[in-house]
Amino acid sequence: MIITENLCKIYKTKEFEVSALKDVNINIEKGKIISILGPSGSGKSTLLNCLSGIDRPTAGKVIIDGTDIYSMKDDGITKFRAKNMGFIFQSYNLIPVLSVIENVELPLLVLGENESSARKKSLELIEKVGLSKRAKYFPNQLSGGEAQRVSIARALVASPKIVWADEPTGALDTKTGKEIMSLITDLNRENDQTFVIVTHDQRITAYSDEIFEMDSGEIIKMYKSEKM
Repeated sequence: MIITENLCKIYKTKEFEVSALKDVNINIEKGKIISILGPSGSGKSTLLNCLSGIDRPTAGKVIIDGTDIYSMKDDGITKFRAKNMGFIFQSYNLIPVLSVIENVELPLLVLGENESSARKKSLELIEKVGLSKRAKYFPNQLSGGEAQRVSIARALVASPKIVWADEPTGALDTKTGKEIMSLITDLNRENDQTFVIVTHDQRITAYSDEIFEMDSGEIIKMYKSEKM
């Protein structure tokens, strides 16, 4: 599903040069939950950005479901990302002036789906994440765990092949973080979607199929895990 070939990312200024990724080679199978684990500054967020088409690498390839995404121009990458990917963020990134249902259905409307169909799919997914009674609430009326559930519903509503999650439990307490990871695991099993999770939290690895440990821009260890 996701293959990289000698992926490199170098940030340059007049004063210095930083190698954020150094010849990263990975192969992620369809339907797996992958954790990219490492301390702050290890390159894990840079890797996520390059894998998802947000930030072009300096060198190397990212091949997703047979498509070399960086062989496309920026508008082509944007369209590919909208059709094939969903995103979950630590800060939720919900639009405050939109209700829960409006936040969730937004990706479908952007893709051109009609309002009736978008609303139906969104309500089904909101029910699936346990927030049917909150559909008309606004983000400032939600707890952190509820907001992250909305973020997950929004990420999944367009049935993406891949879901990228950047520290999805980072802003949550331990109990709520476990609930969110259990939800992600259940949805992964049900939908056979690939989840790639960036985290510094070792506990997240218990929910993963495979773990990539990073340090100084390199994958230093790859190993399989037994899910909880």
